[in-house]
Amino acid sequence: MTADFDPDFTPIAKTIRDSVGQQGFMNHIGAELSELKRGSCTLVVDRRPELLQQNGLFHGGVTAFLVDNATTIAAATSRGQPALTAEYKLNLLSPASGDRLICRARVIKPGRQVAVVGADVFCVIDGIEKHTATALASIAMLDEKAPARITKPGLTGRA
Repeated sequence: MTADFDPDFTPIAKTIRDSVGQQGFMNHIGAELSELKRGSCTLVVDRRPELLQQNGLFHGGVTAFLVDNATTIAAATSRGQPALTAEYKLNLLSPASGDRLICRARVIKPGRQVAVVGADVFCVIDGIEKHTATALASIAMLDEKAPARITKPGLTGRA
């Protein structure tokens, strides 16, 4: 056992990992949930031609997606409840080149209705991390019944 062991977090982590595993876009771009702790999340994606813009750099949309998803996941870990991005401010600090992008998100202020989450994105160039983006997000915390009330297009009724 480690000092970080949190038995109450084990079922929350399983639910989150299962949910993230069902996200089509995560699978589409090849992003992985590499670390999950209460109040934090790390997502990674390896360089692939489909994720690059015309200059061979990671597309800003990939960075934005990682921030959007990692901040929401981090918020969900803090209370074990569903969450949705309400807004985020993304600053692109330098071009995202290299072999991999890493997004580390951490809850700054948990809340019953809104959590404030920060994220930093790094590209890995020759094994060295370079800070390429930083973000601050407001994440809406939902009640546990909210996912059942959300109508999903293409499905009959509510799912």
